Amino acid sequence: MLTKGGGSFKIDHPLDPENKYLLHSFVESPDMKNIYDGLVSLDNNGEAIVELPEWFGALNRDFVTSSPPWRSMPGLYIAEEIANNRFRISGGMAGMKVSWQVTGIRQDAWANKNRIRVEENKSEKERGHFLHPEASVRLKSAALNCEST
Repeated sequence: MLTKGGGSFKIDHPLDPENKYLLHSFVESPDMKNIYDGLVSLDNNGEAIVELPEWFGALNRDFVTSSPPWRSMPGLYIAEEIANNRFRISGGMAGMKVSWQVTGIRQDAWANKNRIRVEENKSEKERGHFLHPEASVRLKSAALNCEST
């Protein structure tokens, strides 16, 4: 297992694995979660269709679609859930810009075979030691407490 503070992954492209790779940045989550977001302008009917990448449905499952609440658009809602890599937002005012966010859990072959354990106990040798001691709030506060006494 590779353990690090952040990074990216490279997998065979879910729609063209023989010819392409797909690269993404890591998202800090126990779920191998992908996040997509953007801005869309509402049409004359106060609606917008958000098109996701063609590979979105092949790479992800368990989608969550959201559009943050707006004081100026209290009626804004997700009118159609994700289907065929797209969803519809409705209930806004024509011409307004709306931010949106979609999350999905990776479902490619590698991810399905390599789900992470979210929590594990340290071995006897590792107990009392930190992966990144310079960043540990506990160690910093302990050091401060030691200095003040």
